[in-house]
Amino acid sequence: MLKLVFALPLALLNLSPAAADWPERPVRLIVPYSAGGSTDLVARLLGVRLSERLGQQFVVDNRTGAGTIIGTEIAARASADGHTLLMATPPLVVNPSLHAKVPYALQRDFAAVTNVARSSNMLAAHPTVAATSTKELIALLKAHPGKLTYGSSGVGGATHLAAALFTHMAGVEATHVPYKGGAPAVADLVAGRLSFMMANLTTAQPHVRAGRLRGLAVGTGKRSPLFPELPTIAESGVPGYEATNWNGIVVPARTSRAVIERLQREVAAVLKESAIAERMNAAGLEPIGDTPAEFARYLTTEASKWGKLVVAAQIRAE
Repeated sequence: MLKLVFALPLALLNLSPAAADWPERPVRLIVPYSAGGSTDLVARLLGVRLSERLGQQFVVDNRTGAGTIIGTEIAARASADGHTLLMATPPLVVNPSLHAKVPYALQRDFAAVTNVARSSNMLAAHPTVAATSTKELIALLKAHPGKLTYGSSGVGGATHLAAALFTHMAGVEATHVPYKGGAPAVADLVAGRLSFMMANLTTAQPHVRAGRLRGLAVGTGKRSPLFPELPTIAESGVPGYEATNWNGIVVPARTSRAVIERLQREVAAVLKESAIAERMNAAGLEPIGDTPAEFARYLTTEASKWGKLVVAAQIRAE
C-alpha cells in the first residue's frame, strides 16, 4: 500500500501542468509551401489525427514565399506556447548557407520535435526528352550544356538541392527554374515546359504511372518499393549519390520541454497507426517519429552536408 502512495506523486511529476493542459486552443501547423505537395499532405494527415486525439483543432496554414523563409520566420517569431508548429524541410537548415542573412537561426530560434517522414526523389523527364535512362540524360546534358531545364520547389528547396547534387556529381550543366512549391513545378514538367526534374516521389508517381512522365531513377540509397524497376542514381552512373527528402516538426525554441515531449509522443503514436502508415507508404513516404534529440542531431548533419554543396556548386539565392 505504501508503494502506491509514493508511486502516484512520482507519476504525476512526469506530466507537468504545461503538458497536461496543452493544447488549450487550436494549434497552427505552418507549412511553408503551397497546398498540394508532399509536405502539405503530411501536415494534413497529422492535423486530422492530432485534432481527434487531443481535442483541439490542428489548422494547416500554408505560408509560401522566399524559399520557405516567410513561413519559417512566422514560426520563429510565434509565442513559444506549443500552439504554433512548423513543418520543417531541408531549406530550414540550408537557407543560412544560401543567404547572407536570414531572419532566424536554427539553434537560437527553434527546438526539434520529431522527424515525421522521409521520402525519395525521382529523376523524371518529359517523354519528349531523348533519354530513357540516367546515363542517356547525362550524355544529353553533356552534349548540350545549359540547354535543358529542370524545375524545383524553390531555390534551396529539397528538389533543387537534389538536382544540384546530381548535376554537380555528374559534371553536367542545366538551367534551374524555381517554383513556389513542388506541385506547380511538376505540373509544368508534365506540360512539357521543363525537360526534367528531381521530383518528390509523392507528386511524381501518378504521372509516371499514367505515362505523362518518364521515371529514370530514384535518389535514395536503395530502390523504392513503389518503383522496384527503377535503379538508384548511384547505380546509374553517379556513384555515391543520395538525397532524401524529409518532413519534420520544430517549434519556437523556448517551448516547454514537457510540451515538446508530449507532442513527439502523440505524433509517434499517430505514425504507428496502420491506416496512417499505409496512407504514407502508398504516397512513397516512410514514417519515422524519432525523439527530439535524434532529430536535433539529424538537423545538424543535414546543415553540414548541404552547406558544403552550396559552396561547392556555387548555389546562390535569387
